[in-house]
Amino acid sequence: MRLILKTSPTNTLVPFNYQRFLVSRFHKWLGANKEHDDLSLYSLSWLQGGKMVKEGLQFSLGAEWSISAFDSSLLKTLVSNIQEDPEINFGMHVTDLFIIKEPPFDNRQKFFLNSPVFIKRNQGERVHYYLFKDPESSGLLTQTLQTKLEKAELSAEGVRVSFDPDYQNPKTKMIDYNGIGCKASMCPVIVEGTPEQVAFAWNVGIGNSTGIGFGALK
Repeated sequence: MRLILKTSPTNTLVPFNYQRFLVSRFHKWLGANKEHDDLSLYSLSWLQGGKMVKEGLQFSLGAEWSISAFDSSLLKTLVSNIQEDPEINFGMHVTDLFIIKEPPFDNRQKFFLNSPVFIKRNQGERVHYYLFKDPESSGLLTQTLQTKLEKAELSAEGVRVSFDPDYQNPKTKMIDYNGIGCKASMCPVIVEGTPEQVAFAWNVGIGNSTGIGFGALK
């Protein structure tokens, strides 16, 4: 399921590296929980509707923020606590919210992104980032989704994830999260599997670090 938040406009300039502030607010709304350090069966989008300027982002008409989760009770907890405390940050607060169910999906579904896809693997003491152009990426994306399916006690058999090879304008994004530079990809993804597996991917996101604003699907 997906929770969509509409926010008030703000005259405050939002910094480009705002993700950590959203993550902090998300966990404050969620309250005491085991989700913070666990494998994320949820995904947080970036703020939608902003205008980029040299110093940051303007949201003079407000923003839209999507939070998706496999467990609907997580979203219900958020709704309850948001109604008690709708403030986000940067002079923005939640003005409206609603929950939508998973739409019907085919066995092969192309998704555009609400945030870049991030793939990383530890190689000894170093971390390697994989992008849309790397041949290993499909296998790694599939592996991560399979791990999440298994954690949710769903079948991981036959599922596959890949970047769309026909997309004409893929981009690499360098994102600063808490002072760490993260290389990620802006390129649609294709998820193949049962409709239940595809819907699961729509909820939990694709790739690593979906709980801090990567890999959210439209």
